[in-house]
Amino acid sequence: MSVTSASAQKTRRHHWIVRLTHWGIALVLTGLITSGLQIYEAYARFGNRCPFYPSPFNDAQFPGWSRLGGWLAGALNWHFALMWPFVALGLLYLFYLAGSGEWRSLLFRPRDLPGALAMARYYLRLRPDHPPQGKHNPLQKLAYTSVLLFGALATLTGVAIYKPVQFSWLTALFGGFQAARYWHFWVVWIFVGFSITHVILVFVVDPASLRAMITGWYRGRFPSHDEGERRRYGIRR
Repeated sequence: MSVTSASAQKTRRHHWIVRLTHWGIALVLTGLITSGLQIYEAYARFGNRCPFYPSPFNDAQFPGWSRLGGWLAGALNWHFALMWPFVALGLLYLFYLAGSGEWRSLLFRPRDLPGALAMARYYLRLRPDHPPQGKHNPLQKLAYTSVLLFGALATLTGVAIYKPVQFSWLTALFGGFQAARYWHFWVVWIFVGFSITHVILVFVVDPASLRAMITGWYRGRFPSHDEGERRRYGIRR
């Protein structure tokens, strides 16, 4: 894909709220995952080896460098302390998306499916040329929409585990304490997989986007805004 004069210009791309929440959530999520692994080791199975909760991580012992807290009580303290900034940053980001109108250019819709398949074929080297895109390509929209939903799932299952008596209805909604714990655990690996893939694609496909997430300014191969969506919905810069 050739770099157009418009995309080669230095343009404002990310609002400070987007950058704050991006890096804040990355830091807090790292702490939540590592403290969660330490908590898991205190009872590294689900439902006492119940066949309804298959897991290759039964009785697993994760490396010391991947765990935060040192022991169960320490890990619980870290986990409960970090969950509040995780929720606060997530809500701040959602409020920004709603207030600015940028959710319209980020939300994955059924019409984005062909474009997402085209992007997947490009990443798998089944297509030689990079499909046209704006600020977000359709596969990114699918990933970002999904990760927001998984973030909500992580929060709700976490509350169901944290206060199973006070929120007994929520715990029951997830199938009970062990089921809520099971889904909470697997959301962790979804976040890990998303983060690794996200970092790899940033460096391989568009390294300039990393600088933009730090400074807010972008000079790279892709437009900084989806102009069609901007004109259609009146999204503010």
